[in-house]
Amino acid sequence: MSHFVVIGAGQAGASLVARLRKDGFEGKITLIGAEPVPPYQRPPLSKAYLLGEMEKERLFLRPETFYAEQNITLRLGARVTAIDPVGKTVSLGDEVIAYDQLALTTGSEPRRLPAAIGGDLAGVHVVRDLADIDSMAPAVTVGTRALIVGGGYIGLEAAAVCAKRGVKVTLVEMADRILQRVAAPETSTYFRALHAGHGVDIREGVGLTRLTGTEGRVTGAVLTDGSELPVDFVVVGVGIAPATALAEAAGLALENGIRTDAQGRTSDHSIWAAGDCASFPYRGSRIRLESVPNAIDQAEIVAQNMLGAGKDYVAQPWFWSDQYDVKLQIAGLNTGYDRVVTRQGEGQTVSFWYYIGDRLVAVDAMNDPRAYMVGKRLIESGKSADPAIVADPSADLKPLLKA
Repeated sequence: MSHFVVIGAGQAGASLVARLRKDGFEGKITLIGAEPVPPYQRPPLSKAYLLGEMEKERLFLRPETFYAEQNITLRLGARVTAIDPVGKTVSLGDEVIAYDQLALTTGSEPRRLPAAIGGDLAGVHVVRDLADIDSMAPAVTVGTRALIVGGGYIGLEAAAVCAKRGVKVTLVEMADRILQRVAAPETSTYFRALHAGHGVDIREGVGLTRLTGTEGRVTGAVLTDGSELPVDFVVVGVGIAPATALAEAAGLALENGIRTDAQGRTSDHSIWAAGDCASFPYRGSRIRLESVPNAIDQAEIVAQNMLGAGKDYVAQPWFWSDQYDVKLQIAGLNTGYDRVVTRQGEGQTVSFWYYIGDRLVAVDAMNDPRAYMVGKRLIESGKSADPAIVADPSADLKPLLKA
């Protein structure tokens, strides 16, 4: 009987094993996760869960009984220490598990501050897993003082939750503007104003020199502009990196993640990869997507290909971010854009449309699901949109889909 082993019990791993059973695989399946809880949703962790609006059990993607019912061996709190591609085994310490095919859905890891500048002090947090949020939660209360390091979506979402809980928030971003790596200046301006309206002190072009502490706990921060801040806790949101250590030690090819072909197969014929950890071909280049939709869609394609389907994964990138009462929905990838067209709605409703020449490549829509939906469908179908129509708030966007 064939044995398929999946390392990484996050969104991608859970989606992959469920799809294997759905598509009729009757062999053995083992899903290995380092955390002591069943696979769960990550996006609500730093939002509804941290705010106390969602119970832990509601985070779980499926009831734990699902895995037993589907004859999936769920190994929780287990850390894989090595992969032997020649012997086709994985090691969990002294325990060795043989596989016929292996899938790596190891996800990503948060970048942390160096210990040399105080990154190892108590009260310095990252936002990645359940344990991170549980350790941070007691500090997120009225009157405490937080420093958020990093002005990307992770940092801004953390700032929003903290501000909603009555925390005094200062956010520093070393780049010239928040969201500089991922969004146009128009989107940066929108969210800068949004956070300022909720009392967040955003300092752009300012980095962290070091954290200071007393008895091993953070108490202050020295910034690159020479200013000093008293802080009760710090949230580090300076990006994530693909979790590739196991793959690298096993000799698999890497390229901004675990390198796969269009079907999700790595440089080893019996090993596959999906989710945050995997880089794959996309429109003549190679990308790695950090998103829940990609984790699900890519993992399901890999599951089918492990069963011999031979399907290429065709990514349709989309993302979202919730901050205060604003839902940002992003369709496409804005890499290489040379023009941004603004479509203004009422109040906080607005969308920014990214073009390369005359070709629409991405849309950022704030509280505007219609603009997002139209933009997403246009991009996925390879169509564009007349910028003059987009910029006219009275123009109906739907006819663009029929053009």
